[in-house]
This record gives sequence, structure tokens and C-alpha cells, in this order.
Amino acid sequence: MSLLNSFGSKVTLRITGKDYTIYRLRALQECGIAKVQRLPFSIRVLLENLLRNEDGKNVTRKDIERLATWDPTRKGENEIAFTPARVLLQDFTGVPAVVDLAAMREAMVKMGGDPKKINPLQPVDLVIDHSVQTDFSGTSDAFAKNVSREFERNQERYQFLKWGQQAFANFRVVPPATGIIHQVNLEYLSPVIFSRKEGGKTFLYPDTLVGTDSHTTMINGLGVLGWGVGGIEAEAAMLGQPVSMLIPEVVGFKFSGKLPEGVTATDLVLTVTQMLRKKGVVGKFVEFYGTGVGELSLADRAVVANMAPEYGATAGFFPVDQETLNFLRLTGRSEEQITLAETYLREQSLFRDGGDERIVYSDTVELDLADVTMSLAGPKRPQDRVTLKEVKPSFKAMMAETVKNKKDLAKKASLEIAGEKCELAQGAVVIASITSCTNTSSPSVMMAAGILAKKALQKGLNVKPWVKTSLAPGSQVVTDYLAASGLLSCLEVLKFNVAGYGCMTCIGNSGPLPEPIAKAIKEKDLVVASVLSGNRNFEGRVHSQVRANYLASPPLVVAYAIAGTVLIDLSKDPLGTGKNGKPVYLRDIWPSSAEIREAMKSVDPAMFRNRYRKPSKEMIPGARLWRLRGTPLYGTKNLFM
Repeated sequence: MSLLNSFGSKVTLRITGKDYTIYRLRALQECGIAKVQRLPFSIRVLLENLLRNEDGKNVTRKDIERLATWDPTRKGENEIAFTPARVLLQDFTGVPAVVDLAAMREAMVKMGGDPKKINPLQPVDLVIDHSVQTDFSGTSDAFAKNVSREFERNQERYQFLKWGQQAFANFRVVPPATGIIHQVNLEYLSPVIFSRKEGGKTFLYPDTLVGTDSHTTMINGLGVLGWGVGGIEAEAAMLGQPVSMLIPEVVGFKFSGKLPEGVTATDLVLTVTQMLRKKGVVGKFVEFYGTGVGELSLADRAVVANMAPEYGATAGFFPVDQETLNFLRLTGRSEEQITLAETYLREQSLFRDGGDERIVYSDTVELDLADVTMSLAGPKRPQDRVTLKEVKPSFKAMMAETVKNKKDLAKKASLEIAGEKCELAQGAVVIASITSCTNTSSPSVMMAAGILAKKALQKGLNVKPWVKTSLAPGSQVVTDYLAASGLLSCLEVLKFNVAGYGCMTCIGNSGPLPEPIAKAIKEKDLVVASVLSGNRNFEGRVHSQVRANYLASPPLVVAYAIAGTVLIDLSKDPLGTGKNGKPVYLRDIWPSSAEIREAMKSVDPAMFRNRYRKPSKEMIPGARLWRLRGTPLYGTKNLFM
């Protein structure tokens, strides 16, 4: 830990009969240097980091004083050395880092040294979630087939990662088919407060991290400061080197009121993204405050934090408060861990418990949550928010720019899919996917999708035959609570079967379109669409043949799969005809808040404990394949103990 203690901040804190060493932020206030209560929470986290890592070289007394006297009117001019508590990797960007560690071990052997001395100095978690593709969908065996194909394609890489899992200290690998990196990080990996033994003492400090995925920012919803970096920066952090950064500007985003009936966290984040893109927050921290924050669940906050790269910020930070503690209990964290976090954070003035108005920000933005409406984003950029009635005009505007001959606007292709004859027209939705940690982290929107599916079935509606549907939950726990609520089966009837636990469609791993559809699009040069609950929708990202892509909440993904086209105004046009021969509108099947609350009763902390603490072959269907060359499933230690 720190070699210096210039401000006398190093003290002992006793919690539930145990002594912990901390670096008190209040010591700076007592010295007359900082008014801690007026600093943004994110700056306080950075300040604690400097206090704890003061060594006179990377972190000097002057660095601490400069940050402690943070001036909201001054743009980033001075650098500080930030030392994250841990590093988060996904399988694509993480493999090179493990390769470099292996190369260093090989070099150590050549020099006659002990290769086992080469290990990450900071804890590293690698989650395998970027490799699975939606090759199969809409069937009960889609998941098993996709996992099998995943291991066929990636056996060499997975063998290497399996070796790394067993070979390196301070290095954990979360196996394939477990969940999406950021949701697993939110639900299990983050301790919120780190406890580390060194020199006979136990030090407490905030969990902070950098990751090799841009959406590492999702963890800011849990009050944990972190963001995405490049591979070289991540490797340096793994080896104990600090990340050099400019002291950031912090934009305060004030929430007031509460979300209206029927409006989801997805609608909120698309609104926030549009507002902050217009504001301009590139290279800045955004910190959310105000009474409206208390009206948002932790999972909803995580949805907003996840999309920081889309609104341009380095991080979108929600300070820890009572709702954070509630989430820790919900996800099965121990009472000891929760008490440790609450006591430490309150002692450090890092616990949000009123007093927001005392904080001074570089700039502010305000939003009354009551003004948020049902929204999508598209057809090409996440910041291009559109309301339900604006979806059709937005697609037509894109068509006007894309199609030169007006006659082509009416092009259609006749085809047969699974024995059913149909016509594929411009604007047809060919991919409808509930995917990505952005939305699958929020039980309320996942339950909403299931409720909408149930009510649609009761009305006699079904998805159009040309729509490739898929469900990629962010963790296995999502499947558990959807099943417990009786809603998973409703989604499955509409062919939203679980296709895998990974990023999948959101990162372009949408797999092939059915051959008749792919052929029709190519031959007729059709402009078709996808609707997904992801976070990015640039042309060509989701699928090379799909030029229009709309981000939407999970229930809207199901609705557009039923409609089969984006050339519809779901605010007034019927989704289809019910079994009684009468038109069915979106408002007829949209979930009420009461229905969602009732479904949410199925979410049980035991589900999280079972999935993360007691893994088995039955719980992780990919476990059998992860047993490469007869090695134990989780190496020499149980990952989830």
C-alpha cells in the first residue's frame, strides 16, 4: 500500500469486531485543504485512490492537493495517476493480455528464473461472452446447438484460457455460457468494497476498475468507478502500473420526478443519450443526482451507466445509496459484505444520503423523469431517439436517401418459409433480438417482455414468419426468474427461445439469416430492419444485409416481431388481428406497472447464490465442454466460493 501518509489520513476503522486500515478523506477537510462534501462523489473516489497510493513518485502530495481543491470551472489540465483495484477482460480483447503473460513466463524460463513469479499484480477477471453466435434460434435446442458450435470454433482459444485460469494467481476466468461480462460483473464479480491483506493489516478501499470493453461503464450503476481502456493500458494496470489521466470535468445530471406508467429504463437511457450527445460530454465524467435517482432501481441505473460510450462520457456515475445495498441483498451478497460496504462508505463520505445540492459540478443537465416517453433509437445511431410515431417517418427518410428510384420503394419478394408463403417488403423486421447486458440486467424490462408475450398469445397474435427471433439473457439468473414467473414459456411460444448467454446480436454475432430471406434481400435489394435491445445500431453492425437498426426495450422488441415491419405507427396502428377477428393494439397488451411488480416477486436472492456460488454441470450447460482435457471445471479453486 502507500509508502507515504502526508496528511495523516491512515487510520484504523473497527467494523463488527474487526480492525481495518483506511485512508480517511475527512483528514483533508480537517487539514483545511478540501471541502469534501462539496466534491462530486466520483472525484472523492479518485481522491481516496491518490491518498492510498501516495509514494512521492507516481502520486505526490501536490497531486493530492490539486485534486482535493478540484475546481469545477477549470478544464482538465493536470494529470493524476489512477490505480484501479482490478482489471476486467472479455475473451476477444483479453486473450492478447494472457498471451503476453505467457510470453513473459517463457522469457523467465529462458533466463533460468521461476516462471510462477509472473502473475498479474492486480486481480483480473476474464469473462468469456463474445464468441457465441446466433447460428440457431427460435427452437428449444437453439442454446445447446449454439454452445456446441461455439466450442467447435474456439477450442484452441478456450484451451489456452483454461490453462491461464489454472496457471496464474490473481486471475479468474468465468466460463462460456455463464453470462454477459458486464452483467456478471454487476451481479457477482464486484465486491463494491475491496478488502486486502498486506503487511499484517487488512486494508479497505473502494472497488474501481478498468476494462477492455467500452461498456465497462455499466458498473458505475453500482457506485463502482470504472471505464473502458485499450489493451496496453489494461495490461499495465494488471502489472500494477497506474493509469495516467487528466483530472476530469464532472457534469451533474439531475433527475427529478418519476417515470410514467408504461415507460421503461430503456426509454430513459435513450433520452439521456440524446440529451448528453447534444450537450457534449466527451472525456468528462457524468454524475447523476437529485430526488429522481431514488426513484430508479439499481438495475435501471445500470442501464443508464452502460451506455456512457454512446452519450460520450468516460463514465456515468451513480453514488452508492440505500438502493445499492438493496441490490446487493437481492443478488445474494452476504450481510457481512453489505455491512462492511455501508460502514466504510458512510465513514468516507462516499454514501449518498441526501445533500446533493451541496455538490458543485462543472456543468449541469436536468430531466424530469415524468417527461420520458416510449422511445426507440435509429435507424443508424444510438443518439437518434425516435418516439413510436416517429419510427415510420425515420425509416422513410432513410429510404429516401438510400433508394434512388422511387419505384423501388414498393419492391416486394414472394417467398416460402417453413412451408408458409409470405411477402418480404421494404422495412420488414428480419431480426428481433432481446440481447445485451444493457437491458437484460433489468428484471423489470425482461418481465415486461414476458408479460407482453403472454398477453399477445392470449389475444391470438404471433410473430411474423420472416422474423429471426432470439433471446440472449445477460445471466442464467434471468432465465431462472423468467421461468419461475411462468413467462419464459410464453416467450418461447413466440420463438424467443434462449439462444445463448453472450453479447450475440448486439456485437454483430447475429448469425445467418434464413436462406430464403437472405436471397430475397439480395435479389430485390431490399432495405430491411432489425429491432434489438442492444446499445449500438450502426449500419452493418448487427448484420451485413440489414441496413436499418433500431434500439428498443425488450417488450418493444417482441411487439415489432409481431408487427413484422417498422413501417407502422404502434401508437395508433394495430399490431395484428386477434383470434376474435378484431384488431389488437399495442396498448391492449402493454404491461402495467402492477403486472410487472407482481412478476418481480419471482426474483429471489437464492437464484443468484445458486448460479454464482454453487456451479455444476446442470447449472452451466457449457460446463461439460469446458472440461477440456479432463481438467476440473473451475481449475484448482472454485471460482464462485
